[in-house]
Amino acid sequence: MSTDTTASVSTHVLDTSAGRPAEGVAVRLSARPGRHAVWQELGGSATDADGRCKDLPALPEGTTHVRLDFEVEPYFLKKKAEAQQDAPAHRDSGAVFFPEVAITFAVTAGEHYHVPLLLNPFGYSVYRGS
Repeated sequence: MSTDTTASVSTHVLDTSAGRPAEGVAVRLSARPGRHAVWQELGGSATDADGRCKDLPALPEGTTHVRLDFEVEPYFLKKKAEAQQDAPAHRDSGAVFFPEVAITFAVTAGEHYHVPLLLNPFGYSVYRGS
């Protein structure tokens, strides 16, 4: 049994429509010490060229729930602008269907939780990775 007093969290974002990591997605980490407690924002980071957030803040002792907020709209708007440079005839309204994605999950002290986000313009999925 682990002697750690808190859980730890990591994440990465993969753009499944492009088949590559999603670079530059802002991620905020929040935690709470019970299901009815108030969320405490701990800080954030942005995904690197490999789609990973390597510097998310540590969770405080007593954390039972974690929320990851992904700001995906700027990523898709940038991707759309780059695509329009190559093919301006394919412009659309510019709306992003999922401007943000919030993932909430329960944690247990001493465990590590890797929670990847698989993202495309009209859907997403998450899972507990390793």
